[in-house]
Amino acid sequence: MTLRQQLSFPRQHARTQRFTLGAPRAFTVSPDGARVTFLRSASGTDRVNSLWVLDLEGSTTEGRERIAADPAVLLGGATERLSPEERARRERSREGSGGIVGYAVDGAGQLAAFALSGRLFTAELLAGTTRELPVRGPVIDPRPSPDGRHVAYVAGGALRVIGADGGRDRAPAGRSADEGEDITYGLAEFIAAEEMSRTRGYWWSPESDRLLVARVDTARVRRWWISDPAHPDREPVKVAYPAAGTPNADVRLYLVGLEGPEGAEGADGPEGPGGARTEVVWDRARYPYLARVHWSAAGAPLLLVQSRDQRGQLYLAVDTATGATRTVHRDEDPAWLELFAELPAWAPDGRLVRIADEGGARVLMVGDRPLTGPQLHVRAVLDIGEHDVLVSASAGEEAADPEIGEIHVYRVNELGIERLSEGAGVHSAVRTGEVTVLVSAGPDTSGASVQVLRDGKRLAAVASYADPPVLTARPVLTEAGEHRIPCAVLLPTGYQESDGPLPVLLDPYGGPHGQRVVAAQNAYLTSQWFADQGFAVIVADGRGTPGRSPAWEKAVKQNLLLSLDDQIEALHALAERFPLDLGRVAMRGWSFGGYLAGLAVLRRPDVFHAAVSGAPVTDLRLYDTHYQERYFGGGPQEVPEVYARHSLVTDDGLSAPESPARPLMIIHGLADDNVVVAHTLRFSAALLAAGRPHEVLPLTGVTHMTPQEEVAENLLLLQVDFLKRSLSMG
Repeated sequence: MTLRQQLSFPRQHARTQRFTLGAPRAFTVSPDGARVTFLRSASGTDRVNSLWVLDLEGSTTEGRERIAADPAVLLGGATERLSPEERARRERSREGSGGIVGYAVDGAGQLAAFALSGRLFTAELLAGTTRELPVRGPVIDPRPSPDGRHVAYVAGGALRVIGADGGRDRAPAGRSADEGEDITYGLAEFIAAEEMSRTRGYWWSPESDRLLVARVDTARVRRWWISDPAHPDREPVKVAYPAAGTPNADVRLYLVGLEGPEGAEGADGPEGPGGARTEVVWDRARYPYLARVHWSAAGAPLLLVQSRDQRGQLYLAVDTATGATRTVHRDEDPAWLELFAELPAWAPDGRLVRIADEGGARVLMVGDRPLTGPQLHVRAVLDIGEHDVLVSASAGEEAADPEIGEIHVYRVNELGIERLSEGAGVHSAVRTGEVTVLVSAGPDTSGASVQVLRDGKRLAAVASYADPPVLTARPVLTEAGEHRIPCAVLLPTGYQESDGPLPVLLDPYGGPHGQRVVAAQNAYLTSQWFADQGFAVIVADGRGTPGRSPAWEKAVKQNLLLSLDDQIEALHALAERFPLDLGRVAMRGWSFGGYLAGLAVLRRPDVFHAAVSGAPVTDLRLYDTHYQERYFGGGPQEVPEVYARHSLVTDDGLSAPESPARPLMIIHGLADDNVVVAHTLRFSAALLAAGRPHEVLPLTGVTHMTPQEEVAENLLLLQVDFLKRSLSMG
């Protein structure tokens, strides 16, 4: 019997980190089309990523893979050590693996820089050599200059630059004598990293002579304390958490030169150490959120800044001589404005590239012209070329086929639209010049395939070492109810009609930015495992979830309770076509899904008979500014009734509870700094005060992620046991 056959699905699912280990990721194509750089661990159970290079030696070869940097060699077998700042950065990006988890390359794609155990390394991708640079650590987010002569990094709250040859190390931007520890340079603040998907805090000029550096001041942000009750001898960790309605970090942006005294800790005056320091000026009072920064040879530095209510935003071009800005474009929306990765940006001809909600559709805009229409729902811009733009998109409201759960890659220009990806599935791509790396996951096979194309023709493939799952998911993708809610239905393997109706488990995320109904096998492996325990499992993406239309996403403005309504609508509609026992219905979920599960048994016990609520947001005043204020239209001071109506618990106890009380298991990591454990503690106290029995499962040392193998495995087993007991499944 093989090891794969011996492993249970929960253990395999945990050991492989949801089958992500061993799969290649983070691709970069060199401008000359000669190399593809990427990350990958050595097997489906190895958590340590190495830096790899695929050499493309000609259009007729399959290419040759080689390791460019191996953490085991570089650390000499020593255990990796992470600074608190690096742990926080990985938590924001939901990074659970180790080794080299990120890298950046120079403009030629020849020099890569990365941090490993707080140390700074560079890899010469052509020569295949690696060196450590002598710097002050611990190092965060190193990035080579475009010309490859320097490497910038953040350490000790300062933005530092060292020669790529290991030469002079200086701090062009750092704390001055009158600036305290509340101020950092070159790092993304909590809100940017957690909610805006802006994970960096500095940007190189195309000429490699200057940088744009974010200065973050958290002095006004309220402090929370994350303690570890299992270790009372340890001090609590202090975090700056901007809860809804409270002050955000003050974020400024500076243009800085490279010069600085050797070994300088930071700035020693308003001009910075030995070089010019010019503040970039915009109306920060009206537009406090620095959402995006783009600096390329195609134009002046480009900023996207948002108002706090996220209904207005400006696209600003920066005068690099004075720091003044001019408005290139202005957007307004009565609900909110979505942010998109790597946008806005300049096209090579100087036109502005952005994604906008126009005429009820989400479209690609180049200059003032929309290049797509309501047949496509544009998700992301993948590359901006000389003659086209590469995008990913799902079917729009006016598409002939809804293509449930599918995401495809398209080439778009003034002449038309061409689909590059083939077959049902979820596709994405990375492109530079004539070379494209196409990543495709389908509904019938596990994992994803990675093909390298040149001018659209297959040139090579990148191998995946991910383990194949011990089970096969068999989702039925469909639409349900009056709102045509995208759904996936999974029945037990081998189910026959004579087996009769099945107890039902709804398994949603159900909220903004969390599409669960996708045409990819691995997305349903856990749901299939639950189905194989005797459930009919439903995954439904109601209003508020992404991928369909702007109106679908923004329908939940000040009414996220529609998310629960749509779960119920999907359940009842599917019961007409599938063997569902509506007398035994449960819901499980994590984060927003955990909130939804708690809401289900608290507000609709007539429909739901049990729930598992993982890391739920229960008192919505305790979640962050950018998220809550976007959907609720303001902070708790402006719209207290909206927060009270949506919360599971308020200062007066349970919010709008209905009878009878239903079995509820609440799970929460005690080290969670995103959805803090106070949510569960307040909820549990209110349930107890109301005489409602429930179970609480505290996870010691666990954050909003659960990467620990034993924890992740046992969580699945305990949930199944609870659900079977609660639904009287014998």
